[in-house]
Amino acid sequence: MTVKSGWIGCAALCGGLLAGQALADCTPPAVSGDWDFGQCKDWPAYPGLTISSLLKFEPDPVGADGDKIGSYDLGLSVLSADDPTPVATYHQAAAFFSDAFALDSVQIDTARYKLTPELRAFGIRANFKGSSRVNPLDETVLSLYVKEGSKLRPVLDRLLVYRFSGEWDGNCAGERATTVRTIEMGKTSSHGFADLVVKSVTTGLVGEGSPDNCEMKTTNDKPVLTALRYDGKAYVLPQGFKGL
Repeated sequence: MTVKSGWIGCAALCGGLLAGQALADCTPPAVSGDWDFGQCKDWPAYPGLTISSLLKFEPDPVGADGDKIGSYDLGLSVLSADDPTPVATYHQAAAFFSDAFALDSVQIDTARYKLTPELRAFGIRANFKGSSRVNPLDETVLSLYVKEGSKLRPVLDRLLVYRFSGEWDGNCAGERATTVRTIEMGKTSSHGFADLVVKSVTTGLVGEGSPDNCEMKTTNDKPVLTALRYDGKAYVLPQGFKGL
């Protein structure tokens, strides 16, 4: 079985900390071959703890026919160097769907998401790619999770942090656009959790003419800042900010 997010990387990160069953938990079971995703990563916010993510592909029983059409079950766990039993877990059936717009890679994000003075979140970034060259569509979504006792709880669901889309003739004529979003911790809070300040930057590309005489024009929109506020259960996403 080939693990796209890197068994070699997992061994390098976890080998010195995890042993036996804990190390095995970093490796997806061989149920769907190359279409599964697995990774583990040290959690710098909490020394001695490691995050493990497993996404197992479940083919559509009707329409798959050997293609990457189906859904992904998501399993998350936090492991301790002192105990092979996970100290916190989370499972979501059919967390992501994959068809012509397919799940391409998954990464654990351990940036400094400090939601309260005592609580930090970690992220899962899921990258999707479309199959059309003339109507490209690539997206990356970010979800955040916090540890509460023996459970992991999602507090941000599929924030769209990257999007590349467009419509062109495959040679020159047409339009494409890229939007990139970054997160900073705000100075204000809602329901005890820090507000998230999201900066959106969009760049456009317009092509005109024939392949032999193609003119490309780049446009740069003014960055836009948006505050995401916690409603007591999760951060509320404005329209257009949530991925598929």
